[in-house]
Amino acid sequence: MTTSIRSATVRWLTPNRFGLAVLLIAAYAIIPFAGSGYLLDAVLTPFLALALAALGLNLLTGYAGQVSLGSAAYLAVGAYAAYNFNLRVHGVPFLASLVAAGFVAAAVGIVFGLPSLRLRGFYLAVSTLAAQFFVQWALTKFGWFSNHNPSGVIDAPSLAVAGLSFSGAVGRYVFSLTVVVVATLLAIRLLRSQVGRNFIALRDHEVAAKVIGVPLLRTKLLAFGVSSFLIGVAGVLWAFAYLRTVEPAGFNLDRSFQILFIIIIGGLASIRGAFLGAAFIVVFPLLLSRFGAALLGNVFDSGVLEMSQRIVIGALIIGLLIAEPRGLIALVDRVADKIRRRLFRPQPGPIHC
Repeated sequence: MTTSIRSATVRWLTPNRFGLAVLLIAAYAIIPFAGSGYLLDAVLTPFLALALAALGLNLLTGYAGQVSLGSAAYLAVGAYAAYNFNLRVHGVPFLASLVAAGFVAAAVGIVFGLPSLRLRGFYLAVSTLAAQFFVQWALTKFGWFSNHNPSGVIDAPSLAVAGLSFSGAVGRYVFSLTVVVVATLLAIRLLRSQVGRNFIALRDHEVAAKVIGVPLLRTKLLAFGVSSFLIGVAGVLWAFAYLRTVEPAGFNLDRSFQILFIIIIGGLASIRGAFLGAAFIVVFPLLLSRFGAALLGNVFDSGVLEMSQRIVIGALIIGLLIAEPRGLIALVDRVADKIRRRLFRPQPGPIHC
């Protein structure tokens, strides 16, 4: 009886159950009331947007094995599509604009995912750069997307859903958190379905997947579509909940590499890895800035901070690829497993003579 209770307790101490419940309670019931405006606006809201974007890219690269370097393009498509839906379609609810923007980003992702039917690996990665450069050029060239603003800048409207306003720091955080939680649950459900198994079969061995009946054409385009949808929704959060004023230059190639670095650092083919990598990318510059300012004073300016950040992240990626290719999430799981074994080590029973 004691052993069964202990094993049940161990099962509930998995990230999928107990840890998730604790995180959601803290995220909804504690952080909005205890967190400062700086924490909500400058740390948690961008973390949620980047985590959702990394989740979308992880579905494509980590689970389906298709490389993409144009993630920032789909962020931009989502942001500008939602802006134009709100501007030009009168009376449309904001949630409808958000979902519609995701579908627009998915359509663009499917179009630029067509080369995956012929290309693989490095050649596919280079071809996806076309989305990055084309979208940024189109948003700058055609003023219609930005309501003919000379610099292409768009101002986000106020967030309101069903008459509830999410204009403050707490409101924007809660709105972003809810969208990310719903999107993550839907992504988990997708990965547990036949579609998710097709993604993994495609990633592991394309020829074998074709032999066992996986529709390669539909699976590849679906992977690009679902990935772009999530990244497009993340672009809406990035523009409307975090920055609130964006321009095409903010969705450059550096942003695409940032999202790629998140899934490499956090862990490929891991939903938790996307969140862990996003947390590292958001928090690390803040810690580095504090540490550099305390160590070097005024010498550690923004230029030195940016260069130091790139050096450290580059070194970390190289180290992870050598020591632990599965990313930080594998290290976290290893430490958590050791803690569970020590806390719930089976006790030896009495010795009967």
